[in-house]
Amino acid sequence: MGRLSQCLGVAAVSTLATILAGVAVAQSGYAEKDGHPRKTPDGQPDLSGYWTNDSFTPLERPEALGDKEFYTREEAAKFLQSRLDRLNSQPANAVHYDDAIWQAENYDKVANLRTSIVFDPANGRLPPLTAAAQRRLPAQRAAQRGKVPSLSAKDRSLGERCISWGNVGPPMVPPTYNANLQILQAPSVVVIRYEMMHDTRVVHLDGREHPPAALQWMAGHSIGHWEGDTLVVDTTNFTDDTNFRGSPASTRQDIFGTSHMHVVERFKRTDADTIDYSFTVDDPETWTAPWSGAEQIRRSDAQIYEFACHEGNYGLRNILSAQRAAEKRNPRQRTE
Repeated sequence: MGRLSQCLGVAAVSTLATILAGVAVAQSGYAEKDGHPRKTPDGQPDLSGYWTNDSFTPLERPEALGDKEFYTREEAAKFLQSRLDRLNSQPANAVHYDDAIWQAENYDKVANLRTSIVFDPANGRLPPLTAAAQRRLPAQRAAQRGKVPSLSAKDRSLGERCISWGNVGPPMVPPTYNANLQILQAPSVVVIRYEMMHDTRVVHLDGREHPPAALQWMAGHSIGHWEGDTLVVDTTNFTDDTNFRGSPASTRQDIFGTSHMHVVERFKRTDADTIDYSFTVDDPETWTAPWSGAEQIRRSDAQIYEFACHEGNYGLRNILSAQRAAEKRNPRQRTE
């Protein structure tokens, strides 16, 4: 990070503390009155509470399903059971961060009628990459597969460095586990706190505009407004370090976003236990057309907890140690 980014980070921490203090005062419980969602004290639809977007639904639809956007209820139940069987059939000695111990959570997995999160294009798959993105892809894949020397921790992904996993987005795509979040509201902001990896996102509702493109955030700069009972969030000003499948500059696969990326999200609480979430992504430097997705966010009775990723992060240490050992055997590796 540059000096300007570090200064902005310090300012952001101070600002966030002030925002959260105001949010705590503004919170109210959700209740239904005559079948309609209760409002917050300032009249906003109430999105507050603990939630999860945990899902087995893939981002992209399997090609064999073609344009089939929804399963029948029977098909959805069968798909859910197949994924549960796969999750629970891992060998008992295959304990890893993505095994059933971590992924099971303390709530039930649920069937989803959607065959993919992406619904536009109609085939449920991302649009083709632009020619420029295709040229960037080989270098990006080489880095993902460990073909690029790890001279320092900065050469590794944001996930490996415990900085960000990608679920913050936007768009908010479920992580493998710890798909838990909290939404807090105040008159001028909506704050989304994520359990994975301890990220906090602020959506400004005070009518401000996006800052100049030179000011960038890992999860972008978000401004929002209400359209009836729907919160519409507009996000730009992503960094090049936060990217997804061929997005510019960085060769690390970390999270969604580029400096050219524009994301519009919609949040609508449809009942006491559900928020309908949809989004549209537009990045002409990466994809030949915009694309859209949708999923449900479900209420959770559990709180979110500290995600102490750096504690016991042996993977990163071992990667760098192995690289140093390789360099001792072949000093040229450090410059190749």
